[in-house]
Order: sequence, then C-alpha cells, then structure tokens
Amino acid sequence: MLAYIIRRLLIMIPTLIAISIISFAIIQLPPGDFLTTYIAQLSVSGEGVDQAELQALRARFGLDEPVYMQYLHWAWNFLHGDFGHSFEWNKPVRDLISERIGLTILISTCTLIFTWMVSVPIGIYSAVKQYSWMDYFLTVFGFFGLATPNFLFALILLWASYAYFGMSIGGLFSPQFAEAPWSFAKFVDLLKHLWIPVLIVGTGHTAKFIRIIRGNLLDELKKPYVTTARAKGLSEIKLILKYPVRVAINPLVSTIGWTLPELVSGIAITAVVLNLPTSGPLLLSALMSQDMHLAGSFIMLLSFLTVIGTLISDILLAWVDPRIRFGAREGA
Repeated sequence: MLAYIIRRLLIMIPTLIAISIISFAIIQLPPGDFLTTYIAQLSVSGEGVDQAELQALRARFGLDEPVYMQYLHWAWNFLHGDFGHSFEWNKPVRDLISERIGLTILISTCTLIFTWMVSVPIGIYSAVKQYSWMDYFLTVFGFFGLATPNFLFALILLWASYAYFGMSIGGLFSPQFAEAPWSFAKFVDLLKHLWIPVLIVGTGHTAKFIRIIRGNLLDELKKPYVTTARAKGLSEIKLILKYPVRVAINPLVSTIGWTLPELVSGIAITAVVLNLPTSGPLLLSALMSQDMHLAGSFIMLLSFLTVIGTLISDILLAWVDPRIRFGAREGA
C-alpha cells in the first residue's frame, strides 16, 4: 500500500503541471484580456481612456509579453506561494482567496457529511425494503432532488421564508455580525445560518447517492455469498452491514475525487442567489472579467482538490474493499 500511495503522489506532479497549462490556456481563449474588458466598460460609461496609462498597466501586469512567458511567470510565482495580483479587485489574489476559502471549505465539508449521513442509511433502507410504500416515497423524493437545480431550490426557500415568515434566509451572518470581527457570538450566528446552504446544496447530491447505493445494494443482495451468510445463521443487520454494504458503497467512495471540487464550484450560482461570502461568486466574477491571476488560481485550487480527492478515494477504497488492497499489494 505504501508503494502504491507513493506512486500516486508522484503521478500527481505531471498531472498538476498539465492541468495548469490547460487552465491557463482556457483563461486566454476569450479575445482580449482584462484591460480590453476594462476599456469597454469605460467606453460604455462615456469615460475617456488614457493610452499611456493603459500601456503602463499592461507592462506592469506583464500583459504585453507572449502568452507562454505570462504562463511561466504565473506558474513560477504560484509555486512560491505568490498567486499574483487581481486586476479587478486591485488586491493580492492570496488575500482574496484567504478571505473566502475558509467559509467555502466549511460549507463543502458540512454538505459532504450531511450527504453521507442521510444518503447511506436511506439508500440501505430503500434497498432492503424494496417496493414498499416507503421505498416509493423515497424514490419520488430522489427524483425531485435530482430534477431541481440548487439555485431554483434556493429561490423557492427565499420566497417562502419571506412570504410566510417575513424573514430573509440569505447570507451566512446576521446584519450585526456581517462585518464584525470573529467571536464566539459570531460563530454561533454562523451555525444558525449554515444549515440553509448545506440543505440546499446537499439535496441534489443526497438524492443521487441514495439511488446509487440502492441500486448497488440490490445487486449485491442477490449474490450467492449473501445467501450463504444468511444460511449460516448470521443476523440480518450484521449480514447487510458487514458484507454487501461494504461493496455497495465503493462507487460512493470513488466519487470523492470529483465531489470535493464540485461542491466548491457548484455552489457558485447558489451562493449568488443566497448572497454567500464564498469563493463561487468570486470565481464567476473573475472569469467574466478575465481576471487572469484570480481565475487561474481558483481553477488550480479546484484541480488540486480533484487530485487530492482522487487520492483519498483510492486509499479509502483499498481500506473498504480488501480485493483492491490485495490487488495493490500484488502490483507493488
């Protein structure tokens, strides 16, 4: 297992290099750059454009250099912890990310825990009680969860809370704590608001995982080893949890690789609707304004989460399923 993990860590290096090149190329695909967008905005508002000042800004941010040189400068600085300067916000990218990444990770982690805690037991129950009235009810719930976009669910809750209770559920803090420094009272206020985005973002993933677990567990329950274990007198609960469930959750464990970045980036539109101070709206704004350093840094962080999540998935799969663990030992 140790040799397997080391090999995967070494593979991460060229993978991240390739991802950085592709990410930088994607950011450069739209015509022009940030200054082009900036000039267009000034022209629409009727303000004049000082060409000398624009040339100075272009030279300052290295936009007058070839694309490959811009990439090399950005990649070299990124390796040394310097994520560059945000054109739109006129602040270091590292400061902008540090302001929002903490809340983003908190919401994503709580959403992932909520998704697993709800989907696993419901998926198991739905498979064991196949075609019962509760199974049909949970199936309908799953279809509604899969079919309803997160931002639409957020809009419905915003309208319902204001129309029937006269309160707004937007944001992560009450008005008196929004700009206040961190304290125990602000943390408690955060917990009071945190369940709303967790519920909204986690609904779709929960419904999807319920269907995955139910389908996989139904396949496992029909296999001979389950019949053999039941014939030996093993209790039904112990039989299900010890054998078929461990195999049925394999696809769920393997989804960690894309679930982590999907939760971070997928909350973008929902965060705009709910006015959440997370990284999603910042990434969306950076892409729309072609803020190269800010958008590139976010994409690299999401890619890094994908690679790390895939590594975690492989390790957990080897721990959950002995077949994978023994196979890795033989290939080491």
